[in-house]
Formats: sequence, C-alpha cells, structure tokens
Amino acid sequence: MKKDFWLERWEREEIGFHQNVINPYLCEYWQELHLACDSMVFVPLCGKSRDMLWLRKQGHQVMGVELSNIAVQAFFKENGYTPHHVARGKFEHCEADGIRILCGDFFDLSKDDLAKVSAVYDRASLIALPPEMRERYVRHLAGILPPATQILLITVDYPQPEMPGPPFSVSSGEVEALYREHAEVRLLVQLDVLAQNPRFQERGLSRLQENIFLLTLR
Repeated sequence: MKKDFWLERWEREEIGFHQNVINPYLCEYWQELHLACDSMVFVPLCGKSRDMLWLRKQGHQVMGVELSNIAVQAFFKENGYTPHHVARGKFEHCEADGIRILCGDFFDLSKDDLAKVSAVYDRASLIALPPEMRERYVRHLAGILPPATQILLITVDYPQPEMPGPPFSVSSGEVEALYREHAEVRLLVQLDVLAQNPRFQERGLSRLQENIFLLTLR
C-alpha cells in the first residue's frame, strides 16, 4: 500500500475511518496505563482524530504523525486552533495548545523524535496496514520508542476474505506474534460488535470483534 493511497483518500474525502466521537475504549481503558497526567502520548497515523483532544484534556502532551497535510490542517481548523508551523528535517511540525502533529512519513521518525514519549495510542494505525507492512511498522515503532513505553492498541478481527481492508483484520494471535519480541502483550478485552455495526453487516461480514490490548515495551 503506497503513500498515494492515503493522500488520495484525504483529497477525495473518503475518510470513513474517521470517528467524530471520542473512542469509548480510550475513555474506558486508558486508566490501565496509570500514566502521570503530564506524560507525552504519541498517536501514530493520527489523521484528524478527536481522540487527541481527549488525551490533551487528561493533561497529556500529545504528539501525532500524519502523512496528509489536508488531515493535519483540518484537525487544527475544525477544533478552533491556529497552529504554529516549523519545518524540521523531513517533517513540518504543527503545534497548538500542547498538541503537536508532525506532517510526514511515519517511517522517517527517529528515536530523537520520540525520546520523551511515555505511551502510544494506536486505534487506527496497525489495522490500516496490509499484512506485508505490519511487521515493518511494529519493528520500526518498537525501535524508536523509549524502553517501558506502554501502548494501548485497538484492533478489529473478522474473516479477511469477507471484506477488503482497510480496516484490515488483525487477530489477537497476530498481535502476539508481531510484538512478542518487543513487548509484554496483555489482552484487556475481546468484544463481539457485529450487531452494533450495521454497515459492516451490509458489507457481508459474518463476524466482527474488537480487541483492546495493553503492551509494555521491554
């Protein structure tokens, strides 16, 4: 899956993956991380997620990374911010009120970029990637985060042949396989949610689960 795929989705406003409400699992399970309120939280492939506003309200410094400049500008405009812009290396940094978004390629991030991060919120990153990219994503993420960083990870699990991604199906077994070399993996909850998602029923899914994990890097 090439960069142009996501850039074109934002240009055409084909952003069904964007949620206008705060993710309920974030609100319910974030406390499992026991973070200090002023900790820095990283949100990979953040789009214009409103979840970043919720994290900021908890007192956290928030840093996202997003490929599409359209998404970055939309986040700040739609939420009433006038961001400060600074070009640094391969990224344009856009920041306002403790929320900073780096506009550029996730795979260009370095350890220096994430040196102050204590936690990661991944609702839409891993499941946005096809199988051949997921191992590279996890390896890069684990390689640039500080030791003991915690990750709240949300995935969807369904019979992949029944629907093309994204979002792609990522089972609990795959999460374990991807992260076992890098982190302690704890499955917090596994929920059957097909009945609550008629649009996925209409697309022909026979099963749909959402899995919430707490990962702790070694």
